[in-house]
Amino acid sequence: MFEPVPAARPRNGPALRFSKALLSPWSRFSLLVVVLAAAASTMLLFDPQRMLSSGWPSQLTGGTAALLFGLAYGVSTVAFAPRPLLNLAAGALFGTQAGLAAALAGTVLGAGVSFLLGRVLGQDALRTLVRGRWLKAADSLLSRHGFRSVLALRLFPGVPFAAANYCAATSRMRYAPFLLATGLGSIPNTAAYVVAGSEAASPTSPAFLVATGFIVLSALGGALVAWRKRHRFGTAA
Repeated sequence: MFEPVPAARPRNGPALRFSKALLSPWSRFSLLVVVLAAAASTMLLFDPQRMLSSGWPSQLTGGTAALLFGLAYGVSTVAFAPRPLLNLAAGALFGTQAGLAAALAGTVLGAGVSFLLGRVLGQDALRTLVRGRWLKAADSLLSRHGFRSVLALRLFPGVPFAAANYCAATSRMRYAPFLLATGLGSIPNTAAYVVAGSEAASPTSPAFLVATGFIVLSALGGALVAWRKRHRFGTAA
């Protein structure tokens, strides 16, 4: 009387298999590697820090110029451009106040974009590689004490900016504390470089000497803190 309803065929065709492979952790990680390699190659070819410091369009001035510089700064840091040079350029181009605002905005923007790239494209794959003692200790520290750990990394230079971003993205640290710690922790050293850049024409001025001294002392302080904390970190590992 009633014909039997045919059983639904399992949806496991080539299209589904292709989509699963495309969205797999290692496929996303491969995409991240390609994106970062392309960004690094672009930085080497076009040298954005040189263009920002000496090739900035003269018709762009005021707040609009500082805003555009901050955007370019953020993109450049994702492409592994050295932040100290960008900070010096910000001070030389816009002075202390506007230069500091542009540099900090670019710092947070670049860190946020790098964190998102690492979290979306690389976290699942990279966490499977976290097997060494030091890597496990770093992952545990960032996952449990993310805010203060990133704050310390930004306050005391030594760990490359990009490395800290992607290391935090691989951990379980949340996005908002990462950005807040980056913004707050980057203020002292960023300000020192910006002041040095704004006063570069007067290398004997008190502001330039104080800023340069702070840069040297912060680098030495970071090395000292890392040396004193190595035993605690080894114990955690």
